[in-house]
Amino acid sequence: MALINDNFIKLPGSYLFSDIAKKVNAFKNEHPDKNLIRLGIGDVTRPIAQACIEAMHRATDELSHLASFHGYGPEQGYDFLIEAIIKNDFEPRGIKLSNHEVFINDGAKSDTGNIGDIFNKNNRIAVTDPVYPVYVDSNVMAGRAGILNKNGCWSDITYLPCTEENNFVPSLPSEQVDIIYLCYPNNPTGTTLTKAELKKWVDYAIANNSIIFFDAAYEAFIREEDVPHSIYEIEGARRCAIEFRSFSKTAGFTGVRCGYTIIPDEVTAKDCNGDDIQLNRLWLRRQCTKFNGTSYVTQRAAEAIYSEDGKEQVKANIDYYMENARIMREGLQKVGMKVYGGCNSPYLWLKTPVEYSSWQFFDKLLNDANVVGTPGVGFGPSGEGFLRLTAFGRRDDCIEAMHRIEKYI
Repeated sequence: MALINDNFIKLPGSYLFSDIAKKVNAFKNEHPDKNLIRLGIGDVTRPIAQACIEAMHRATDELSHLASFHGYGPEQGYDFLIEAIIKNDFEPRGIKLSNHEVFINDGAKSDTGNIGDIFNKNNRIAVTDPVYPVYVDSNVMAGRAGILNKNGCWSDITYLPCTEENNFVPSLPSEQVDIIYLCYPNNPTGTTLTKAELKKWVDYAIANNSIIFFDAAYEAFIREEDVPHSIYEIEGARRCAIEFRSFSKTAGFTGVRCGYTIIPDEVTAKDCNGDDIQLNRLWLRRQCTKFNGTSYVTQRAAEAIYSEDGKEQVKANIDYYMENARIMREGLQKVGMKVYGGCNSPYLWLKTPVEYSSWQFFDKLLNDANVVGTPGVGFGPSGEGFLRLTAFGRRDDCIEAMHRIEKYI
């Protein structure tokens, strides 16, 4: 008799963004003449950098000739891309990495969801609240979350509230935790940690033999000097942190799929005998078994991000989105709304009017202004009373959305 993984049944019946899609589709069916502006899902709208497109064409041509054909590649990625990453993303910040510490993937979502494979299910995890849903849901699937209570919290997960009262800077856990998820610049709030604030987390992890999963998918959007782009800028982080990066939002790779994960040799966890085991070695074994590598064509495209033309073109896209964020932030503030983020991140965390819950305000924007956002409560209990907007839309849409909100709010 075949048995299922019962943990999947514990998950809520649908995913946040599928709930939003259902509401949006129902609205479109009832109002086919309405022009919706979608600022909810963090998908990009600018084309992939031309340097990357040209590199993909060249790589595709290589596959058509016997002498330059590529079949299976290394599961952890080609050295040409790994070396470009180390040289451009880390060496300028004084961070030294070896090639084998970098693992190329098909997007950060995959590795942030799968990294739990190499950890015992009895580890207690801590997440900031609100939080990117994949962190929680993947641990529910693995059997680490416990029971979902009426407040929307899982019994075996430690929640670290990020609220207006603490300026969206989470406090250190009051109980022992083994794995800590930190995403900065943060999705969904768009807020950041300074180097001094992040140092507290590194010190905590070292003192408590904990591991930090640091999601730096939005580091390229950072504008302020004291905000770290990598956790390895912090002394001691190589001993306790795994970092995840993505090309999705920076280079428009949401449809192409490519990113990478850093696991330094020094990061270890205990086995059942109390011995220290290198996580790098375990992750390599996991990837060689379950992952066949990112395509050659995709990795050549990612390499082109670091060419002179690629850097210029990627920066132009990032600047475009951050200008959208400025326009939206100032437009919302103009009508008296309180908004966070949008300075070092493409996300804006909008406080709903006092009379509206997150979903009620979502419905109001959808029905009155025909603008789609994301209800904050969908990211966790502390997200109630907020709505996330993204700056990844087209410029005209972002401007029009602010005009509509000014008219209806």
